[in-house]
Amino acid sequence: DTWGVRGAAMHLYSLTLQKSSGITAALYGNFSGARQQEIIVARCKVLELMRPDDNGKMQTVFVTDVFGIIRSIATCRLTGGNRDYIVLGTDSGKIVIVEYSADKCCFERVHAETFGKTGLRRTVPGQFVATDPRGRAVMMGAAEKQKLVYTLNRDSAARLTISSPLEAHKTNTLTFHMVGVDVGFDNPLFAALEVDMEEVENDQDTGEVLYEKNLVFYELDLGLNHVVRKWSDAGTVTFFKPCLAPPISSRTLFPPPPRASPSTRRSYHIHPPTHTRTYLTNHSPRAKPSPPD
Repeated sequence: DTWGVRGAAMHLYSLTLQKSSGITAALYGNFSGARQQEIIVARCKVLELMRPDDNGKMQTVFVTDVFGIIRSIATCRLTGGNRDYIVLGTDSGKIVIVEYSADKCCFERVHAETFGKTGLRRTVPGQFVATDPRGRAVMMGAAEKQKLVYTLNRDSAARLTISSPLEAHKTNTLTFHMVGVDVGFDNPLFAALEVDMEEVENDQDTGEVLYEKNLVFYELDLGLNHVVRKWSDAGTVTFFKPCLAPPISSRTLFPPPPRASPSTRRSYHIHPPTHTRTYLTNHSPRAKPSPPD
């Protein structure tokens, strides 16, 4: 009553004097408008929007504290849209989707759906985030066991909507990374690099741990509204991260020679590129591809 705050709630607002400088994740996209080449940088608990100026130097457009630990980030753009949304995996136990408002010069929360407990837990999703390149689905994954898939859509007012989570859990499974695969307008497909802990063995002579990593593909059936474990490919322990690469044709690897005269001109058969391919990054050198027949 003395200070005139009768009935007012008190909140603790805590900020550090020195912000985090180490970059934990970064991605690019069009966040403030169409054809705006921008970069989103995550610095532990700070989210920063950057944009190159006319001289090519990076300038900070907006920076904010999320009051949490950013574990993973990904971009998502709905079909036919011209701006990207930001999907955050944090220690809040929620899937958070934000967008940058150029009018208000700040990040606005679009959705925040709770799926688990707070904190950095190995069985709570948020450690990995993968989005469908066509903007139809998002997969949230934990370091162990749990995976959740959300279907994205838009309402009559062209606002982003999110469905209830679909479970794709598998016990005794460790996940190292996951990524969305570009399959066109087929059912959304996600690739995850996993280890089945039930198949881990110890060498009796050397005591070495023997295991193999598997590249597992999960498919979201939009018609039946459920997630299935489509197939898996065995790999080596040197694989540590799946990544997407644009389709490569034989013209890219082996370009044809300069054009000759009509009498000596030869024809080359070029395979047209299909969908985006998924490649595994490992520590061992890859063999060079052999030329086509």
